[in-house]
Amino acid sequence: MKELSIHLGRTPLHVANYPVGIDSRVEEVISLSQKESDDNDVLMIGLWGPGGIGKTTIAKAIYNAIAREFHGSSFLEQVRENSNKGNGLVGLQEKLLSRILYPIRLTVCTKDGGISLIRERLCSKKILLVLDDVDHLDQLNALVGQGNWFGEGSRIFVTSRDRHLLTSSHCKNCVGLPLALEVLGLFFRGRNDPAWERPLRKLSNSPDKYINRVLKISFDELEENEREIFLDFACFFKGKSIEYIKEVLDGCGFETTIGIEILIDKSLIRNEHGTLQMHDLVQLMGQNIVYQECTDDPGKRSRLWLLEDVQDILCKDTGVNAVKAIVLDLPPPEEGTTMIPEERTIDPDAFRKMKKLSMLILKEVHSSSQGPVYLPNNLRWLEWSNAPFLEFGSVRKKLVGLDIQKSHIRQVGGEFKNFKNLKYINFSQCNLVSVPDLSSIPNLESLNLDECKSLVEVHQSVACHDKLKFLSLQFCFNLSNFPHILKAKSLQALDFLGCSKLEKFSDIPEKMEHLEELDLGWTAIKELPASVENLVSVKKIKLSKCKRLSTLPSSVYKLQNLKLLNLGGCSNFVMFPENSEDSTNPNDNLGFRNLFRLDLNDCNLSEVEFLESSSSFPKLGDLNLSGNKFTHLPTSINKYHNLERLDVANCKQLQKIPQLPPNVHFLWAIGCISLQEFPNLSSLSSNCRGVVSWVTPMWRKLNELQAQKGIEPIEKKRE
Repeated sequence: MKELSIHLGRTPLHVANYPVGIDSRVEEVISLSQKESDDNDVLMIGLWGPGGIGKTTIAKAIYNAIAREFHGSSFLEQVRENSNKGNGLVGLQEKLLSRILYPIRLTVCTKDGGISLIRERLCSKKILLVLDDVDHLDQLNALVGQGNWFGEGSRIFVTSRDRHLLTSSHCKNCVGLPLALEVLGLFFRGRNDPAWERPLRKLSNSPDKYINRVLKISFDELEENEREIFLDFACFFKGKSIEYIKEVLDGCGFETTIGIEILIDKSLIRNEHGTLQMHDLVQLMGQNIVYQECTDDPGKRSRLWLLEDVQDILCKDTGVNAVKAIVLDLPPPEEGTTMIPEERTIDPDAFRKMKKLSMLILKEVHSSSQGPVYLPNNLRWLEWSNAPFLEFGSVRKKLVGLDIQKSHIRQVGGEFKNFKNLKYINFSQCNLVSVPDLSSIPNLESLNLDECKSLVEVHQSVACHDKLKFLSLQFCFNLSNFPHILKAKSLQALDFLGCSKLEKFSDIPEKMEHLEELDLGWTAIKELPASVENLVSVKKIKLSKCKRLSTLPSSVYKLQNLKLLNLGGCSNFVMFPENSEDSTNPNDNLGFRNLFRLDLNDCNLSEVEFLESSSSFPKLGDLNLSGNKFTHLPTSINKYHNLERLDVANCKQLQKIPQLPPNVHFLWAIGCISLQEFPNLSSLSSNCRGVVSWVTPMWRKLNELQAQKGIEPIEKKRE
């Protein structure tokens, strides 16, 4: 009867407004699955094809047609997209379990834990599972394994744009091996081992002509925008983060977002945990396309990435017109080498006549002259670590990205005016003493000044810039003067970590709608201004190791979106403010409405009365109070219904831990040498009680000794 009610409760999936011809396709797939195995086999079936061909529509129709034949069923849509979100595969595992085991809900904490739960809970169930739009083997490994996690008669349908993914995961979608193996198998069949060696060595550098020709079919079908992105990716960016690739290629004038999506759809590249990857054979195919532009003269190719191809060009004023991009990522010279190898030096006029050069990325390349290096007029993106003095000239009109980290630049003067399109500046690890007026760079979005150890002051224009989104000054040890007023209205992240001479943080006179992260850790600030309440969107505030900070303004309770507040190691922090909510005004809803993690470890707190009001922390899930001086926790701690983790380790004066809320599954209390009373475990839910970590050795030892004498444990006595 229970199973019948579950079946009746299933809602059919919407297939399409006009499902013409669907039924025959569904019958064909169902018939195929019946022929391939008997009723007791667990069968995985793959539906493969390019985007928009109707894979999802057919899968939905199949699901609707046969779902009633199974003990449980789940249709996981958009696996590719959802696996790249915050909770990723863990969220998909949890959704799979909840849909099949409804109304039972299980919490999945890790991917490996989810695999164990799926195996344990579904091994005896005949289930129907559809994984829609799978693009990586990791997703199959986390959700179905080899299919042997499920009961007899189970059916697993997988839709994908990547044929090789399905063949490699034992779906019976179609016969045949990946193309490269088919071609190589025909070539090597019947030959002895010595005959394999030379072709295999050759293949590692240049793929078989037939393989190359077949792979190039996908390239030939691309539009111009996608072709250019593909070639840049094959030559320069394999394994780089999507965010970085978009910044560079957008800066060079491409429509990168849509381009990447199309290349993924064509199975030419793939997204792996935020980085873009490419099969080695596909990469060699792309590089071969560039090589074939001119086989005997590298200066007539569009892209250069090998030292041997560019060393003559860099050392001479050759005036090549074909080159669009040069990327040289060379390893540092051998340790102990004082002379710069000649092939790594560059002529000051090497780029002057490169009229098409828009991207220049150089690492461990140096100038052969003390004079300036002249940049080409069309340059849009420049990365040059340890850069010499540069002459920008007309490049100011087009340059979008400028990364000259580790250069010896000390002053930024008139040469940095009127960069109308410049969005990204990286001066990290430079010898800058000050940051001048940047108001003449109106489109600046990101300014990285990390580890500029000589930097003393920052101009007011930086703190008032309209489009600046990211400002990082990590470990600028001598920074003491930052603007007193902060109103950069587009700012999203502001980082002062390690600015040990910074004593005062700016006043915030207006609401800042976009700032989400503020890091003032390891600074010398003594207080935050009351105007911190104007950071209305802030989600993370980090103040760790601010040893001169003694308290916070009560206005911090107005930060309704704050999720993390870290004051760990603020050894002079003696009092957390109490919520001064104005009860006469019911609309004044003060309190950390979204705070999940509060870290107050190794402060100097002698009392924690601010925790009496659980309504000020309604979503608090992780509370770290370790290394403080208070003697007791408020009894209202049991009203913190979302609390999962509580750390009171090394609170040496703590005498009692009161009853805890039922969702706590982690308590760290080692080193609490004055502890006399523990809470009653029996009130915790069965799920939580088994995983609470009572790690106070003295308390455990006392219970063991009493048990040996036939005396009930202390917790039992209190019951």
